[in-house]
Amino acid sequence: MFDLSGKNAVITGSSKGIGKAIAQQMALAGAKVTISSRKADVCQAVADEINASLPEGCTGSAIVIPVNINSKESLQNLVDEAHEKLGQIDILVCNAALNPFFGSAMDIPDEAFDKIMSSNIKSNHWLCNMVAPEMRERKDGSIIIVSSIGGLKGSAELGAYAISKAADMQLVRNLSLEHGPHNIRVNAIAPGLIRTDFARALWENPEILKKATSRAPLQRIGEPDEIAGAAVFMASKAGNFMTGHTLVIDGGQTIV
Repeated sequence: MFDLSGKNAVITGSSKGIGKAIAQQMALAGAKVTISSRKADVCQAVADEINASLPEGCTGSAIVIPVNINSKESLQNLVDEAHEKLGQIDILVCNAALNPFFGSAMDIPDEAFDKIMSSNIKSNHWLCNMVAPEMRERKDGSIIIVSSIGGLKGSAELGAYAISKAADMQLVRNLSLEHGPHNIRVNAIAPGLIRTDFARALWENPEILKKATSRAPLQRIGEPDEIAGAAVFMASKAGNFMTGHTLVIDGGQTIV
């Protein structure tokens, strides 16, 4: 039920962290994955690493198409090149995001606020709309947006980022309602604190790390592969009856 053989996946922000882990696990499940972030050389190194690690007989593989998620033209090029190299897009994972500001909402510059909203919401809106038509035509497809538990709680330091991640969850609900009749499943994953470069400022801070883990049932932070399995589930036959939902993977942090 978790086999992705014959499927093609485009994954943004997949040169490191959660995106890279999703690409690795989808390739191991048999999918042809597109590694996509700003720097082509970094993407190529990840694609080479994935291709070298796949067991004999695995149908999975990795290719590279760089992208700037803040450019609509660059996103369209990502989709067009994926069509040229893969033929079709069966799975879309919107993982790329940014957060250039940590602190009070009273202090965030307008430029930083606008950049967060554009990168974390509008780019996903654009890319989903670019890929949805072909999925509707085939009556099949899976779209996954990587959100955050930040979108479920208030935050005094990551306010704008949390707003953008809450909006991603609503985007998933809207898209699942619109495209569900065409057998397109749209879901989100909301990770807790994960050991990635993106979250390094959080888990390297002893006070923040203690606050995030001390009361959580598992009492630790997560690893990227522990998010990747959920993406494989959502993209495969195992997740065929799931749409419009956000799967929280946080070691139990949000239940306390």
